[in-house]
Amino acid sequence: MCGIAGILDPTGTRSLSELADIAGRMADVQAHRGPDGRGVYADPDGGLALGHRRLAVLDLTDSGAQPMTSSCGRFVLCYNGEIYNHAELRAQIDAARAYSGRSALVWRGRSDTETLLEALALWGPEEGLPRTVGMFALALWDRRDKTLTLARDRMGEKPLYYAVRRGRLLFASELPGLTAALDFSPGVDKNVLALYLRLSCVPAPHCILSGVSKLPPGCLLTLRGQDLASLPGPKPFWSLKTVAETGLAVPFAGSDAEALDALLGRLRQSVRGQMLADVPLGALLSGGIDSSLVTALMAEAGQNGGPVRTFTIGYAGADAEYDESAQAEAVARHLGTEHTSLTFRAEDALALVPKLAQVAGEPFADASLLPMLLVARLTRERVTVCLTGDGGDELFAGYNRHVHGAALWAQLSGIAPGLRGMAARLIQSLSPRAWDRILRVLDPLLPASARQRLPGEKLHKLAQALPVRVAPAFYAALVSAWPDPGLVVPGAAEAVWPLRSRGTWPAPSLCPEGGTAWMQYLDTAWYLPGDILTKVDRAAMSVGLEARAPYLDHRVAAFAWSLPTHMRVRGGQGKWALRQLLERYVPRGLWDRPKMGFGVPIDTWLRGPLKEWAGALIDPERLACEGYFEPGPVAQAWAEHQSGRFNRQYRLWPILMFQSWLEGAGISG
Repeated sequence: MCGIAGILDPTGTRSLSELADIAGRMADVQAHRGPDGRGVYADPDGGLALGHRRLAVLDLTDSGAQPMTSSCGRFVLCYNGEIYNHAELRAQIDAARAYSGRSALVWRGRSDTETLLEALALWGPEEGLPRTVGMFALALWDRRDKTLTLARDRMGEKPLYYAVRRGRLLFASELPGLTAALDFSPGVDKNVLALYLRLSCVPAPHCILSGVSKLPPGCLLTLRGQDLASLPGPKPFWSLKTVAETGLAVPFAGSDAEALDALLGRLRQSVRGQMLADVPLGALLSGGIDSSLVTALMAEAGQNGGPVRTFTIGYAGADAEYDESAQAEAVARHLGTEHTSLTFRAEDALALVPKLAQVAGEPFADASLLPMLLVARLTRERVTVCLTGDGGDELFAGYNRHVHGAALWAQLSGIAPGLRGMAARLIQSLSPRAWDRILRVLDPLLPASARQRLPGEKLHKLAQALPVRVAPAFYAALVSAWPDPGLVVPGAAEAVWPLRSRGTWPAPSLCPEGGTAWMQYLDTAWYLPGDILTKVDRAAMSVGLEARAPYLDHRVAAFAWSLPTHMRVRGGQGKWALRQLLERYVPRGLWDRPKMGFGVPIDTWLRGPLKEWAGALIDPERLACEGYFEPGPVAQAWAEHQSGRFNRQYRLWPILMFQSWLEGAGISG
C-alpha cells in the first residue's frame, strides 16, 4: 500500500526539476500512506513527473521501489495497492512471452509491482487489468507514445483524485496531495456540498472542490497532453451493473448446500490469497458475522509463525452499550487467535475529534471513522497488514434496509400515501427517547433477530420514509442525513449520484425497484466505496496500515450476485449464506445477536464534552459570513438536539465535519 501523485504538464513552462519537485511535494504530503520509502520519476521529453511513497509489504528490498520502469524501458508505473494473484500472473507472462517467441524475463525481484507493470506492458491496460485480482490505484506512463493511464480497482478500495488546472493534469491518492501543488486553490462545489449533506460522504466521481474528480471504481482514463483542453471521460474495464445483471439473470442452479460449498471455496481462495505478505499480518475482529468468518478462514489456512493475530476495540464507562469487545474475545478464544483488545474512554476519543477531518482529507461524516482510527493505531503497533470483513453487508444483504426495508416497501406501496403520512406523524409525535423506553419493555417478548439498538432512531428514520410515493424516494429517505439539503445549502442544485442515474441500474425485470437486490446494488455502487472503503482506507493509511477485504474479491462478488434471494434473506434475517458458513466454524451463540457496527455516542458528546467545540463551528454569525449553510436550519437542528427530545447528530455531524475540514483547509467562503 502506498501513496501516489503526479503532474502532466504539456505547456513546457516548468523545468524538469520543477516538475520533479512538485510531484515529490505532492507525494510527501501523503507520507503517512508510505513511510518506508520515497521515489520520484521525471520524463525529460514528456512533461511528466511521478511521486511515490512506499509502504513495503511484498519484497521489502529496493527491487520493489517505485516509480518502476518496465524491462523494455517503455513504461513507468506508480501504483498503490496489492495484486493478490501476482504469482499466477507471472506464470502467465512467462508463458505468453515464450509462446510469442520473446526472450524470457529476468525478474529483478518478488514484488507485485513488477508483476503488474510487466502485465500492463505485455497486454496493455484494457486487457491487463481484467487479469488482476486485487485492489489498486495506478498511473502508467508510456514513454514512447507520451500517454498516461490512470486506473482504479473494481470495487473502489483505493482512491484516486485528479484535476486539470492551467493546462496541467494533477493526480494523487488523497485530496491534500492535489492541493499541495503550486497555484492549486479551487473553491467548494456547492452542488457537491448538498449531496454530501444527504449522504454524509462524497461519492465518485464527485469531489468537494470544484473541478476535481475521483476516478470511479472499475474505470481507467487514458490521455495525452493534447487531451487536457477537453478531458475525455473514464472508461470501465469492469462493470458492477453487468456483474449484477449476469448473476441475477443466471442464478446458481444447484442446491443450497452446493451453493454454500461453492461460496466457501471462493472465500477460502480469497482469504488465502490475501494472507500473502512479507510483514506481520492480522485481522480486525468485531465478533460479528463478516469478520468472524474471515478470521475463521485465516485460522483454517494457518499462518507461519503462530496463531492469527486479531484486534478489536471496546468502550468503557457510560459508553459500554456500544461495546462489542466481549463477543469478539469469545470468538477469538474459540478460534484460538492471539487477540488484542483496546478499551478506551470518551476522553481518549474526544482528543481525536478535531483531527478527523485532517485524516479524511475531504469532508466525511461517518462517525465510525473515529473508532476505526483508534483500532487502526492499535493494530499498526503489532502488524502491517490486516484483513477485514468489509463488503459482507453489501454483497450478502446485511443492512436492515435489505431485509426489513425491502419487505416494508412491498407492503407500503399498496397503501395510500395519505394514510402512510398519518402513520409517520403518529410515530413522530413521540421522541426517539420515548420510543426507546416503550420498546425496551417489549424486548423480552421479541426474538433476538428482531431486537434493535436505538430503535427509536430507526422508527423516526422510517417515519421520514413512509409518506413517499416511489421506491427511489423511499431508499433516499432511508439513507439521507438531511432529507432536503437544498434548504441548507443556498443556491445549490444537488449533484447526481447513482440513485438519480437510472441508466446505471440493473434491468428492472431482474432487479425491481425497492427490492432487496436493488437496494444491495445501490449500496454497493455508492455507499461501499464512498463511505465504508473511504473510512477504512483513510483510517488505516493514516498510520501506515494496509487493510484488505476478502469479500471484495471480484470473483466472490460475482458469485454473490448469482445467489438466489432466499440465500441472502431468510427468516427475517440477512446474510443467510454467510451465517450458514460461519456456523461450521463458530457456535451460533457466540455471534448471533443484533447488528451493532462501529457505534459512537456522538449524540451525548454533542450535549456534553463536544458542545463548546461544535457550537463555535456552527455559530450562526460564522455560518452567515462563510456563506455555505443557511444558519436557520442548522440552528434549529442544534436546538432540537440540545433539548434532548431528538437526536440530530446525523444532521449536525456532516455540518461539523465540513466546518472542521474547511478550517483546516484554509478555504474562505
